[in-house]
Amino acid sequence: MSAQKGSEKPASKTKKFGKGEREIPHHTQKAKKFYPAEDESKPKKVRKSIKPARPRPSLAPGSILILLAGRFRGKRVILLKHLPQGVLLVTGPYKANGVPLRRVNARYVIATSVKVDLKGIDEKVVEKVAEEGYFTREKKTDKVGEEAFFKQGEKPEKKQVSSARASDQKAVDKTLLTNIKKEPMLLEYLRSSFSLRAGDRPHEMKW
Repeated sequence: MSAQKGSEKPASKTKKFGKGEREIPHHTQKAKKFYPAEDESKPKKVRKSIKPARPRPSLAPGSILILLAGRFRGKRVILLKHLPQGVLLVTGPYKANGVPLRRVNARYVIATSVKVDLKGIDEKVVEKVAEEGYFTREKKTDKVGEEAFFKQGEKPEKKQVSSARASDQKAVDKTLLTNIKKEPMLLEYLRSSFSLRAGDRPHEMKW
């Protein structure tokens, strides 16, 4: 123990300045001689652990939801599956109201008491659509040359859906439509859009 204490550097040292003395603290770390020209951005440490999202009890697979935001707000859709981080996989179906297979945030939907039977839907197709990279857009390549120059004034080409996504949509819609047509007025209910009028109280409505 005595040898270790002797090896330790003192916290400060005394220096004489003229007639007096002054204690100077001992610095263990020396200043850097060179510094980078640009500040290096360091990612912040996330201390909070990401917990899996807990869906509301009303958001059961097969329930009909009302979209409150986005391109298809006001449309009624069918919930197919829960995805991580509070995301829902829904469909119109497309032939009923024009809403394709898509992901929506659970915060921006209203769950109704009406349900659709999901019996007969191919689970492999649903699992394929639920994958992370399914909805990613393909990167556009910049067109260079005379052909691109002469097409500047023309209307942009319509987005074409890939054949794989179209076949998956048809496979899901085919089973859903047969189950929907078994219930009276259910197809018309899905085709109708939701809206509020002056004086309506949504918090008092029964969905």
